Amino acid sequence: MARSGRGVPEINAGSMADIAFLLLIFFLVTTTMDIDTGIARKLPPMPDPNQEIDNSQLNKRNIFIVLVNQFDQLLVNENPMDISQLKDAAKQFIDNNGRDPSLSDSPDKAIVSLQNDRGTSYEMYIQIQNELTTAYRELRDDLSIKTYGTTYENLDNEQRKKVRKTYPQKISEAEPKNVGEDI
Repeated sequence: MARSGRGVPEINAGSMADIAFLLLIFFLVTTTMDIDTGIARKLPPMPDPNQEIDNSQLNKRNIFIVLVNQFDQLLVNENPMDISQLKDAAKQFIDNNGRDPSLSDSPDKAIVSLQNDRGTSYEMYIQIQNELTTAYRELRDDLSIKTYGTTYENLDNEQRKKVRKTYPQKISEAEPKNVGEDI
């Protein structure tokens, strides 16, 4: 058999780079990136080392202490509590206005102090955050309906500022303790 003089046909690869580039652009444009969201908390400013701390504003009765151990058990103001009772207890503490001497003087002085153990589950941490945030949201909604006839979400910015001034959300988180330390 005689060999033909024709060689092996070649594929033109010059446009392969163009096609790959177009596919890359297509996937970059059409792909959505997930944006991680977290728990919105305003951190207090760093204390000035030269300034003395004024503890006259801080009164023990104005601090709602929530402790969580490594077994996800709650201790609220030195009393065991179930997570289902936390929201109502927080609302009662914040909205006391000095009526009960064991609770806060006023909503603007009430501070919720949360301290977790390093062994606390993430689910429990989120549940506690949700309960405390819901307590503030319900108090703000009640005041908004009483004052403006609508919920907090439907208020304009100026009205929201007034409601937030009445019920400022003060949640302080202490550094978690190691497993095995007493809470």
